[in-house]
Amino acid sequence: MDLSWSHHALTRRRTLAAATGLAAGALLPTGPALAAAAQYTNPVIWQDFADIDVMRVGDTYYASASTMHYSPGAPVLRSYDLVNWEIAGHAVPALDFGAKYDLNGARGYVRGIWASSLAYRPSNRTFYWLGQIDFARTYLYTATAVEGPWSRLTTISTPYYDAGLLVDTDDTLYVAYGNTTISVAQLSRDGRTQVRTQEVFRTPSSVGTLEGARFYKINGQYYIFLTRPANGQYILKSSSGPFGPYTMRQVLLDLRGPIPGGGVPHQGGLVRTQSGAWYYMAFVDAYPGGRMPALAPVTWTADGWPVVQLVDGAWGTTYPSPAVPTPPRQVTPMTGVDTFDGTSLKPRWEWNHNPDNTKWSVGNGLTLRTATVTHDLYWARNTLTHRIQGPTSTATVQLDHSAMRDGDRAGLALLRDSSAWVGLKRDGGATRVVTVTGLTMDGNWNTTGTGTETASAPVSGGRVWLRANADIRPGAPRPGTFSYSTDGITFTRLGPAFSMGNDWRFFMGYRFALFNHATQALGGAVRVTRFEVSTP
Repeated sequence: MDLSWSHHALTRRRTLAAATGLAAGALLPTGPALAAAAQYTNPVIWQDFADIDVMRVGDTYYASASTMHYSPGAPVLRSYDLVNWEIAGHAVPALDFGAKYDLNGARGYVRGIWASSLAYRPSNRTFYWLGQIDFARTYLYTATAVEGPWSRLTTISTPYYDAGLLVDTDDTLYVAYGNTTISVAQLSRDGRTQVRTQEVFRTPSSVGTLEGARFYKINGQYYIFLTRPANGQYILKSSSGPFGPYTMRQVLLDLRGPIPGGGVPHQGGLVRTQSGAWYYMAFVDAYPGGRMPALAPVTWTADGWPVVQLVDGAWGTTYPSPAVPTPPRQVTPMTGVDTFDGTSLKPRWEWNHNPDNTKWSVGNGLTLRTATVTHDLYWARNTLTHRIQGPTSTATVQLDHSAMRDGDRAGLALLRDSSAWVGLKRDGGATRVVTVTGLTMDGNWNTTGTGTETASAPVSGGRVWLRANADIRPGAPRPGTFSYSTDGITFTRLGPAFSMGNDWRFFMGYRFALFNHATQALGGAVRVTRFEVSTP
């Protein structure tokens, strides 16, 4: 990901508005024979998982994604068929890269975990995650199981921008990285230090920017898979070793994607099934929801170049399902009910920046004690987020607010650089349910609006149900609506619809967010006893 895409901004906006055009590729057969076969539908995950790195270990597929300022970072997804995925864990347990990731005197919005890499090393049966932070240095984490525990192996002073990690057949570790100028680094045998680094390719000016490296060795050839943000994919090939020389070929450009109103599938990875079939898992820009993973089969030319299989000149909305062994179990759904039982949060949850772990707990519900005194939700610690399921979904929260104190604000937000929420205000010993809009940031991610109350109603007792409905179909700003209930059965709409913006520059899509912060003094608390994401 390039955070300075100014010279590509117009191209990118056009891409997000309407991806059009054709790319060279073989057409899949259509008609009754194809319709009769088992099929999958794109996007395979209608949630925000961008900058995908995908691989297979045995009969299991894994993928990682960007999370920016959310903590824990770098989710690891797991699948047995490339179509149905679950969140297994996070490779970066905490964003311990400076106080700004704690919302402590500074903020890390649109920083943190960008395009990173996930790999597996058979020689020591270890998973590796590698990524650079803040253009300053690179971090490498390892685990023997993707659920964790993950621990930091090393810090390398070279920032491997948009890196792809390769475990070569002789067990050597290589990293492809860079923007426009692509380099390859060799790591030491233990992965802790850099042995050498060398420029291997300089992107022609006719192509523009290439980044988002994925590094492969296939049939003795070395490949660096690169994206042209946000409308193309290219690949480099070397027959002479990891340091090149490399030749380039276009894989796709301005290819119509599978999500109406969305962008061109790009910036992902290649993966081979047990039977030898190849697939490309990319993401599709689909704001306001974010960037959604899409899957397409790939064939190879006789001289060793990948070709994406198209349907009617586009990335298909449907394809025949991959031929894989019967999965050993069903994966855990990414939506549904959470009552916050057990001793830890389920992996579908991520905090806005690192939390203050002394101010929350789970077991018999999620307790959020106020952790920050502020009038600005963007500065409030311990805001807990959940991806929105597309194309539309509804989050419903059952909230015990009996321990709130005067000045406290708690509720359910649609969170991004322009946000709104439904929740509770406790003032002067009385509690009201309110909707608030106009929480905004500027392009440097500084707060420009802390919100305006647009509707309210008095509530009594200690429980309330809050509901947010989000329409994240891409192509235009979409409505988010709020409602509440005092019995969990009859819900009352509260306030006007909120317009969920579809600008790409915040990178992450809208999320549902649970929050509780103080405006006067710490000490209050709320308890979320049930959270549910449902789809129509």
